[in-house]
Amino acid sequence: MYILYDVADNIATITLNRPEAANAQNGPLLEELNDAWVKAAEDPDVKVIILRGEGKHFSAGHDIRAAIPGATSDKVTLELIYQTEARRYLEFSMRWRNIPKPSIAAVQGRCIAGALLLCWPCDLIVAADDAKFSDPVVAMGIGGVEYHGHTWELGPRKAKEILFTGRAVTAEEAEKVGMVNKVVPRADLDSETRALAAQIARMPSFGLRQAKRAVNQTLDIQGFYAAVQSVFDIHQTGHGNALSVSGWPVLAGLDQMKTEIKSAN
Repeated sequence: MYILYDVADNIATITLNRPEAANAQNGPLLEELNDAWVKAAEDPDVKVIILRGEGKHFSAGHDIRAAIPGATSDKVTLELIYQTEARRYLEFSMRWRNIPKPSIAAVQGRCIAGALLLCWPCDLIVAADDAKFSDPVVAMGIGGVEYHGHTWELGPRKAKEILFTGRAVTAEEAEKVGMVNKVVPRADLDSETRALAAQIARMPSFGLRQAKRAVNQTLDIQGFYAAVQSVFDIHQTGHGNALSVSGWPVLAGLDQMKTEIKSAN
């Protein structure tokens, strides 16, 4: 079981439960995670959703060792990659973003590349003071992860800096640009997140739903939805180039991602 699920006091807590792999996302984890989001969305007793990661790190992102469904050891096509990523990354992240209930991500340790697809769809982010956010996939010849929240979450210049250099953004930096709502001591992350969720849960459900819809629709009118859809196709050209150069999985740049995890241990 890669996902733990609990409901108490009108708050659903979804926990990434693969700490031995820094909560890296393989196919089964993402499918279980999506099921948990849907379960919380459909439960009338749930008013607020918390997403957290078990262990030292929130998530090391995609487990690129994981198989592409339908692929064989000697044949991986761009079509297969596109189909898999359209569902597990773009479709899932958009679905979680638009669930009509407030959601809060509690982030600690490393939040790397594909992990951004888990916390960015949440309405609020509470970060531990040891949290670091990064998207080093330009080193793999890809222009950023599948769900392009970068420009919206960080602003255009900071987004370019992070992508061009591959460096990590600290929790304090993320708070300054508005990507993170609150930075708390690591030991207080769960309690502070829970307290925020409890405060929100006291509000009327319909009012929360309408407030979330108002903000998300404003972003969509400004172009968020169309931009994310179009940048996903740009992302896939990176995979196409990688397949022509080095095959799959994309190994160039992988050492940089491994180094981020090792440096925190």
